[in-house]
Amino acid sequence: MRAATTADRHVRGRAAVTVLAGALSFGLVGVGDALADDNPYPTPSAAAPVKIDANDPDLKIPEGATLADPKVLDIKSVIEDLSGEERREETNTDITMALQAEVLFAKDSAKLSSQANGRIAAIVTEIKKHNATKIRVFGFTDNLGTYEHGKVLSKKRADAVHGVLSRQLNDAGIAYEVRGYSEDYPIADNGTEEGRMKNRRVEVSFPTGRSS
Repeated sequence: MRAATTADRHVRGRAAVTVLAGALSFGLVGVGDALADDNPYPTPSAAAPVKIDANDPDLKIPEGATLADPKVLDIKSVIEDLSGEERREETNTDITMALQAEVLFAKDSAKLSSQANGRIAAIVTEIKKHNATKIRVFGFTDNLGTYEHGKVLSKKRADAVHGVLSRQLNDAGIAYEVRGYSEDYPIADNGTEEGRMKNRRVEVSFPTGRSS
């Protein structure tokens, strides 16, 4: 596979999508069992700027239900190159930087490629810029093969990236969370090879510091 050039990644091959998530999010609790957020890397939401009167007669909710606490959803910006080799997702509180597995590893391998250190070094620079002290390194695969094999491979790949990060950062004050999620939490359609390629990835995420 041809490595993307700087021009590929930053000029011709980048597509930016900014998702503005509306002012208030209202939830209903008290009707059946509440669904827990099982997202492995949720970001906290800001407090709602207005108070909601749950007894307002204009609010139509099922009998016996109550309003959950209102939240302001984060503004999310996602930038990726068209081949999916690099992806940056940023909210008000967190930055997630993802690299396609083919850029970092050979097929079905957790051994880092010759170009991996340079790609990871760019992430290290971003971590230092934000003085991050909590870093999450999560590995993901596509849905080909068994779930169990994907679980092992995605964790080994996350461990490999974590090893480079910890050596390059060389900071005992940084706490790491390293996990492998197999085919869980895809970001693209596993029904196409293009989508599966994007789903085979390692994500490095950390707080921006702007939430404090």
